[in-house]
Amino acid sequence: MIGNLLIVAALLAAVFSVIMYYRAVRGNERALSFARYSFHGMSALIITASLFFLYIIVTHQYQYEYVFNYSSSGLSTGLLISTFYAGQEGSFMLWLFLAVVVGIILQNYTAKKEDLEPPFMMVYSFSLIFLIAMVTPFFKSPFNYIWSEINYIDVKNINQSLLTLPFLQNFIYGDSSSHQTFIQMGQSLMDVLKSNGITFSEFLIKGKGLNPLLQNIWMEVHPPVLFLGFALSIVPFTFALSALIKNKYDQWVRLALPWTIAASLVLGLGLMIGGYWAYGVLGWGGFWGWDPVENASLIPWLISVALIHTLLIQKHSQKLLNNSNDSGELQQTKVGRFAKTNLILAILMFLLVIYSTFLTRSGILSKASVHSFSDPGAAVYTFLILFIVIFTLLGFGAVLFRRKFLSFPESDKEKFLSRETGLLYGALFLAASALVVFVGTSAPIIGESVETSFYSKMNLPLAIIMCLLIGISLYLRWRETNGEYFLKSLRLPLIASLLITAAIFILPGMHLLLGNILYIFFLFSIVFTVVVNVQKIIRVFRSGIYTLGGHLTHIGFALFLFGVLTSSVLSTSKEINLPRGISKNLFNYKLTFTGAQPFDNGNKYTFDINVLKNNNSFTASPVMFYSDFNNEVMREPYIHTGFTSDLYFSPLGYNDNAASDTVKANNISYKISPSEVLTVDVSTKPFMSFVWFGVLLMSIGFFIVILRRNKENKTIG
Repeated sequence: MIGNLLIVAALLAAVFSVIMYYRAVRGNERALSFARYSFHGMSALIITASLFFLYIIVTHQYQYEYVFNYSSSGLSTGLLISTFYAGQEGSFMLWLFLAVVVGIILQNYTAKKEDLEPPFMMVYSFSLIFLIAMVTPFFKSPFNYIWSEINYIDVKNINQSLLTLPFLQNFIYGDSSSHQTFIQMGQSLMDVLKSNGITFSEFLIKGKGLNPLLQNIWMEVHPPVLFLGFALSIVPFTFALSALIKNKYDQWVRLALPWTIAASLVLGLGLMIGGYWAYGVLGWGGFWGWDPVENASLIPWLISVALIHTLLIQKHSQKLLNNSNDSGELQQTKVGRFAKTNLILAILMFLLVIYSTFLTRSGILSKASVHSFSDPGAAVYTFLILFIVIFTLLGFGAVLFRRKFLSFPESDKEKFLSRETGLLYGALFLAASALVVFVGTSAPIIGESVETSFYSKMNLPLAIIMCLLIGISLYLRWRETNGEYFLKSLRLPLIASLLITAAIFILPGMHLLLGNILYIFFLFSIVFTVVVNVQKIIRVFRSGIYTLGGHLTHIGFALFLFGVLTSSVLSTSKEINLPRGISKNLFNYKLTFTGAQPFDNGNKYTFDINVLKNNNSFTASPVMFYSDFNNEVMREPYIHTGFTSDLYFSPLGYNDNAASDTVKANNISYKISPSEVLTVDVSTKPFMSFVWFGVLLMSIGFFIVILRRNKENKTIG
């Protein structure tokens, strides 16, 4: 009850904040104070509700349906806290909480900029209204009591000493198919318990717990990072809408750029942390499976990177216009190059985040994805569609309304051989990649699904062109480039790239790429990106660390793609049966299964495999255990990480014939020892380390670029 009251009060405060900010936009200075008070009031209510939510989780208050469904007293503190966002209601609550924290920072940030706060915070508060509405009692509140609707609870979660009480027998039901017994939980049962002096905490003593697949350190990291990226995606959208409201376009690009880079950085990190989780713990055999839920977050990230590049074009063209000596220049020419494109991409980035939320939480992907949420109900389904429609109309309608002010004079447009053109085409191919993933991911909506090969085949040529453009663009100058200078500049890096590419094919196993011409071009484009950016780093190194960010990002991206290419195309895999104590050879390794070892109080087992190669040995210990949560055998891989290759052990099954057989020979009885056989899938992942190192380097580069853009903004004021 307390939590729902806080949420409803926050919703009313957010609505009032939007109204007051709107009046401030119209020139009512007094309304601005009321808008600020109501926004901070709303923020305080959401933060309080979030802390209360965390409190009822850590104190095991199972009278709340959400707490019962996702937590238990046996979880570690970190995992117990992570149940905050284990379900739909909690994930919306996390997104809202992070968006509010970002909003508090933005309110203080925009208040220092002339005339920026009212339109900006009006749009931002309006966005928060929809997030708040999602966790109200009308939709997916995490504060609903477990008896607010009929639930059937396994009797194993009930205090066993109470089950024999006569007045409870009318609420106990058996399921003959599953041989389980349930108790019907509802208001009637609560009335009976109350009349007999039994408190609810005495009656329901255990929660269902957390899905074993989620009981990992990355559960504590991945969702918060991803939802922080979702929260930050609101910021470029809000800057774009506030510029359209004011009909002033000379400021928003500069201010939005570092926030857009931050959103891209955090969202990308969230994606790859999820990939590492899948690779290292879930036993997928890889870090990316083109699962629709993964793709739904990838699409807005691709758009965010495209937006960064086109924002740079508009920012530079505005700089040229501002430096113009022509005092009679018209105001509309100050918008810069690709103003409409940037506004549309900023709007689209946030819309795609909402769309990804719709896909993953509407139940549409429940059959197409291994980790989507189930159907949330017609009300939430309808509201998510309404959410998308309203913001689509709001964003694109505003661009359409202001279109005549967003033109750029033909006389100021750049030549084809220019950095503007290079960045533009890079952005276009990023958008094309996003479109490919969007089409494939959205296919289940019409009852179809695409093969994972669809994404790889369609994105491979796009990735080749993008890598080539990264290198080529760095030799192009703004506005216009001399053709002779351009060709002369490319000569050395092209020769170096060809030689390095040829040398790479000498490495063991790399010759297998020669069977596909696109793989050859892909490898060359990757090498070309690295060579060009290393060359640029050497030239600008003395200028300071702030000049290195973009180049480090490009190198990281190229190394990431190299790891993707080699680990996916050159990976080898084989299923093998390993009898205990008997050695077998595979991939030049000698494998010997030495036995199963219990841990975690005997609830889980490691299956130890001695691995020997060239007098060097280690023990691989994949894990298997039976989970009462879903009545299934859970499997966790073991990965031996190396610089040039990972050796991946994914357990499949274990046959423990505990009953010894007796045979007779020459009138003498012999006992055959129990046969123990471990079935495991063993695979090699060449240069998998480049995937993770590339992501790390990209992240460092992004961070440096953010620092650089913030420094520029402070200098300008």
